[in-house]
Amino acid sequence: MTTNSSQVARMARKHDGSPVTVLGLGLMGQALAGAFLRKGHATTVWNRTASKAERLVAQGAKLAGSVRDAAAASPLVVICVSDHEVVGGLLEQLDDVLDGKVVVNLSSGTSAQARDLAARAARRGGALLDGAIMAVPDEVGSKDVAVVYSGSRAAFDAYEPVLRDLAEATYLGEDHGLSSLYEVAVMPLMWGILNGFLHGAAMLGAVNVNASAFAPIAEQAIGSATRWLAGYARQIDEGVFPPVDVSIDLHRAEMQHVVAESEALGVNAELPKFIRAMADRAVAAGHGGESYPAMIELFRAPG
Repeated sequence: MTTNSSQVARMARKHDGSPVTVLGLGLMGQALAGAFLRKGHATTVWNRTASKAERLVAQGAKLAGSVRDAAAASPLVVICVSDHEVVGGLLEQLDDVLDGKVVVNLSSGTSAQARDLAARAARRGGALLDGAIMAVPDEVGSKDVAVVYSGSRAAFDAYEPVLRDLAEATYLGEDHGLSSLYEVAVMPLMWGILNGFLHGAAMLGAVNVNASAFAPIAEQAIGSATRWLAGYARQIDEGVFPPVDVSIDLHRAEMQHVVAESEALGVNAELPKFIRAMADRAVAAGHGGESYPAMIELFRAPG
């Protein structure tokens, strides 16, 4: 059984108060349900540990006695649990409940798992949107953050007004795996920023400078780096890397300074040494005179 575009459109209710079900009430699930309630949606919730719903029930949510009852209560079913394997287990319990419904999966996993979940939902008559939340729970409901979605275009179009009550909603395409892939692509960016900050704080801490004094300077530096991204992206897409700012050779020299300073301060130098080693490989491959995004070639190839 499959869900067609007209069926999805008939199920959608594009007005305040349209019913929504949220399965999973961890910190993010509670934030999602709370955002729906604040926007006036009739919200049904379910969680294996029912006590997690108490605050939401006090705000007007309806606690379902089972996952099947919860899914049956609304045409839009939002799932936010620990991972895609748990989502699959929930779908297995909803064989005769999902017909004509839209399932929005906001749980983390891989792109291959997202495609598999979409196929499982389709076999049960449901249309699945896979989503990735680019925010922490406290930010849900703000227009300053985004959730990206992929999968059924008809389902996204039908429920976009409701989904925008959670955050800015960006549609990526019909491939159900795109949103999960975007999510895992963003994670190395986040870790790179955080690990870089921690390394810098350790270096300054070695001479008794507080991390709080470093934070505003680090924020300014991060802001400058983000302004390079659009230009770097164009170079990557075009496959040419003119040194419009600083060449990899010059970056490599700065990397050596970071390694030397770290070692002199007694700070772990593994991170800058790893970055320098990649730059060494780029230079050896003939990219030393090109701009930093030429390093993409090292990321494209297995290590």
